[in-house]
Amino acid sequence: MRMRAKKWARPELAACPYFIKEPAANRGKWAAAFRKKQPLYLELGCGKGGFLAQLAFENPDINFVGIDLISDVLAVARRNIQALYDQNERPVENVLLTSIEITRIELDFSEKDVADRIYINFCNPWFKHSQHKKRLTHPFQLEKYRAFLKDGGEIWFKTDDDALFEDSLLYFEEAGFQVLRKTADLHNEPDWPENVMTEHELLFTEKGIPIKAAI
Repeated sequence: MRMRAKKWARPELAACPYFIKEPAANRGKWAAAFRKKQPLYLELGCGKGGFLAQLAFENPDINFVGIDLISDVLAVARRNIQALYDQNERPVENVLLTSIEITRIELDFSEKDVADRIYINFCNPWFKHSQHKKRLTHPFQLEKYRAFLKDGGEIWFKTDDDALFEDSLLYFEEAGFQVLRKTADLHNEPDWPENVMTEHELLFTEKGIPIKAAI
C-alpha cells in the first residue's frame, strides 16, 4: 500500500540538519558529515525509521545512514527519530537520512566510504524472474556494496518471504560472502544477536509469519 502524500514532508526534510539533500556531494566523505568519526552502519530502505531510531539511539558510538527513496517516508522517519531523541533529551548526532535510488548506490558511495555493516530489512522481493536483478540482495547489488563494505564487514538481512530468503542465501555465496548465521524463524532462535524489530516485522509476527534472517 502506497503512503498518502504528505504536504509537510518536503519542508520538514529541507529544514532537517541531518537530512542530506545532495548525497552525491558526500561521495567519498560520508564520515566527515558526522560530528564524530565512528563506525558507519547503513540501513538500505529505512522506511518509517522505527528500526533506525531505536538502533541509533541505543548505539551512540556508531554513525548511521538511513536510506530510502520516497521523501514522504523519510519525513516520517525523521519525526520518529527526532521524537525518540527529544524524549530522552539528546541531540541527533549519529544519524543521517538521505534519498537514494539504492540500485544506483555507487553514484553516492565510493570505496572511501568504509561501512562496517549494512542492514537490509524486508526489501521488495520482486517476484518475477525478470525483476530479480532489482532485489537488494542480488549479486548485481552485492558487488556494489562490496566497494564500500570493509573487509570483515557484515550484511544483516531480514525478510518474511521464503523464496527471497532461499535465493538470497545463494546470492550471498555467489557474490563471495560467507553466511555466518541463518535462521528460518528468528523469534524462536534463542542465541541470535540483538534484534531490533521493524514496523513490517511487527505486522508479520502478529500474523504468525516466521521471520527469516541471515548475517
